Amino acid sequence: MKKIISLLMFVSFLAASCSKTYDEMEKNPNNPESVPASIVLNGVEVSLSPGAWGIQQRWNQFSCCNYNYYGNQEYNWSGATLSYSALKNVVKMEEEALKSGAAAVNPYSAIGKFVRAYLFYQMTMTVGDLPMTEALKGAEVLKPKYNTQKEIFIQINKWLEESNADFASLISKGDNSLLGDFYYNNDLRKWQKLTNTFRLRVLISLSKKIGDSDLGVKSTFEKILNGSSSYPTFTSMSDNLQFVYVNPFNKYPSNPDNYGFDATRYNTSSTYLGLLTSTKDPRAFVVAEPAGSKLKAGILPSDHAAYVGASPAEDLADMSSKAGINNGAGFVPGEYSFIGRKRYYSTYLAENTIIVGYAEMCFNIAEAMNLGWVNGDAEKWYQNGMNASINFYNIKEGANTFSYLKAGGKVTEGGDYIPYTVNFSFAQYYAQPSVKYAGNNASGLEQILKQKYIAFFQNSASEAYFNYRRTGLPAFAKGGSGTGNSGIIPLRFQYPGTERTTNGENLSAALTSQFGGKDDINAAMWIIK
Repeated sequence: MKKIISLLMFVSFLAASCSKTYDEMEKNPNNPESVPASIVLNGVEVSLSPGAWGIQQRWNQFSCCNYNYYGNQEYNWSGATLSYSALKNVVKMEEEALKSGAAAVNPYSAIGKFVRAYLFYQMTMTVGDLPMTEALKGAEVLKPKYNTQKEIFIQINKWLEESNADFASLISKGDNSLLGDFYYNNDLRKWQKLTNTFRLRVLISLSKKIGDSDLGVKSTFEKILNGSSSYPTFTSMSDNLQFVYVNPFNKYPSNPDNYGFDATRYNTSSTYLGLLTSTKDPRAFVVAEPAGSKLKAGILPSDHAAYVGASPAEDLADMSSKAGINNGAGFVPGEYSFIGRKRYYSTYLAENTIIVGYAEMCFNIAEAMNLGWVNGDAEKWYQNGMNASINFYNIKEGANTFSYLKAGGKVTEGGDYIPYTVNFSFAQYYAQPSVKYAGNNASGLEQILKQKYIAFFQNSASEAYFNYRRTGLPAFAKGGSGTGNSGIIPLRFQYPGTERTTNGENLSAALTSQFGGKDDINAAMWIIK
């Protein structure tokens, strides 16, 4: 009997030991179950950066790829890439802050509301209606229903209002618990300015919904602009939300390492460069190089006539033959301007990528004043925006030295660049009838929108395209084979293919309510109707 009892005890002990061992082994000691909110914040902040020189900027018609191996300008859009994974990290960041003992209102929750607003804005502007209220609930809701675009914008404004109030409260309490912020070095005042500045972008994007009382676009814009103490906004370019490149950890996308692969495979776009040359804008000398054929014809690099952009609508084979390449026997001068290789390829740092910027804010305010939303001097803000953008390129009053790469020359910072000097006077530049503000009328509005587009060059994600879609300005190149989509500039992306397989019923309902049941890239979403 004792032997039987002992055996049973041994079996029980063994079972318990095995169970305990399994539970322990089930956990991966190399995969932490909890991390500081500051660590999660790093990943969240990276998700905000749009990068530069990608296909997104070609769809903004800033640059053209002239060689099909590296891409094209076609707008044959399919499924969008949405940011729900980044939003899950926002939820995790907020949870970790609370687990560490933070109050309900804390820096991570305030930033979280801003990031939610920013990412949902980007996503809804890309496709239309989206799962929002029932999204991010994990296993609780596997097939979230869609919110209308109007509901999403109401929530975006609510998040931004709350974020501003939370930052104000934290600042008044002297809260300094934020860590891990590489954008603003843990400065909550900068984040509060960003929140309200971004909100002006959101409100301007709703210009076609000015009469909707649920949105209160005009009154909210006026409240922010006239309530500077409660709703601080950017005061200079130093307030920009921008991604700063650091060598060797995160190099600028164009740099000496990849110069030999693609530097001559990109031309500036005629949509963008044409605006600069038509107004004798000095920014042309920084962002582009004179076309080889123009130099060969004796036109000086200091003459805007030497700068020619390629049309995104042009057939890619034709563009490639005109681009100008080394054919083995020597360099063949091209008909189009390459991108400014001194600025964008000679170093690893080039320029910061702006995500939300002061120059844009100036133009948004000028637009609102032009439209009569708020009282104020639209011309002053128009000039402020231009000056900010020009200063971004280190263009000063008086003599400025620019340079372009000698054919076959070395691209490094001390490479074979040919310098030339151009004198710049903002007063003379501004005195041109095409630049001087025409007043609070349609012509003045066109000037504001064109200058805002110029300031978006290689930054701010798809905001240049979003503004074009809303206003039709500046005129995008279309109608040719180069842009694809039967020569039409589309109005939206399709929903991701995974949504059809995992949430098909709700997707179908959303497509029916918005676009007659078709996931059509040429169909107009609510915000632009």
